[in-house]
Amino acid sequence: MPRKVSVAPSNPKRRGTDVLAKIPRQRVLVIGGTQFIGRLMVHKLLRAGHEVYILHRKSRHSFPKRVHNLVADRNDAAAVRKAAGNIQFDAVYDNAYDWQRGTSCAQLEATAQIFDGRVSRYVFMSSVAAYGDGLNHHEGDALAPDDHPSVYARNKAMSERALFRMHQRSGFPVITLRPPFVYGPGNPFYREAFFWDRFRAERPVILPSEGHRLMQFVYVNDLVDVSLRMLELPNVVGHAFNIANPRAVTQHELCLELARVAGVKEPQLVPIPRERIQRLGGHVMGEKLYFGSYFDVPAITQIITKAQRMLGFKPTEFAVGLKATYRAYLKKRGFPRPDFTFEDELLRRFSPQMQTPRSA
Repeated sequence: MPRKVSVAPSNPKRRGTDVLAKIPRQRVLVIGGTQFIGRLMVHKLLRAGHEVYILHRKSRHSFPKRVHNLVADRNDAAAVRKAAGNIQFDAVYDNAYDWQRGTSCAQLEATAQIFDGRVSRYVFMSSVAAYGDGLNHHEGDALAPDDHPSVYARNKAMSERALFRMHQRSGFPVITLRPPFVYGPGNPFYREAFFWDRFRAERPVILPSEGHRLMQFVYVNDLVDVSLRMLELPNVVGHAFNIANPRAVTQHELCLELARVAGVKEPQLVPIPRERIQRLGGHVMGEKLYFGSYFDVPAITQIITKAQRMLGFKPTEFAVGLKATYRAYLKKRGFPRPDFTFEDELLRRFSPQMQTPRSA
């Protein structure tokens, strides 16, 4: 059985580590605690005085020695079971997704079953992609079907369905969070930095088909703070929450916001039809990237009133979060030197009036 945890009264105005400092010390496992969301989560848990374990594939980590290291492939339930042993956790945060191989519903459910009856909170980091497609989703909307063409979308949707079935059958204390694009310092995906690299090099940014697609964001600090509030709030088990900025922006608006925080008053934005970009081999990930990693995808947006009502969720203003992200970008340029070859080819073919851009 999980250790008994006393819960402080809920107060929506208290957020982040201010909240965590007021609840008893807990033993917390973070699955996938070494990058971006998980890394910030571990640091905030430590500052609040909690006993923290992380589970990942490496035998070492860069956190202070008081962070316990459990070594296992999160897709291998037998290895996770062996690594966790008989340790009793108050909460488990399942943040890890294997981007190379995928993390299937069966793999996720097998991990969750290890902690059934042994934990007071199991917080699963899902995604807005779990809805599959469409705009203005509420948490009660249907999730993506099992045959959805996106492997990521169907893995997240099927995993959520499995976890909530466990909750219905055994009372498994699951909570799922559905963020859209997560931004902030330390982002491992080439997203915000993609645009700032180009603005700082005085180069144009290509807008796929005028940049009308909608995008919705959440600041990583906001996502982590609301995740950690799950340790405190008494009535959140069995719920899913949309966690995002309330307003979506177009791709064009995003470029203007990114340029503004970088001090670029008149960014060069060149619209090129999406089908022409893709015909030449343009891709949303990997080589021949043309608009940041996985940033040019069909829009999925969400409504956040449930999180505002039940969690007291108050998102950071987009411009404020971007300024902090830009300051971190200037301190540490964490990506390889950009290659503009594909963008130059697109500009020569489809925007010949443009002058030859400067190279990196």
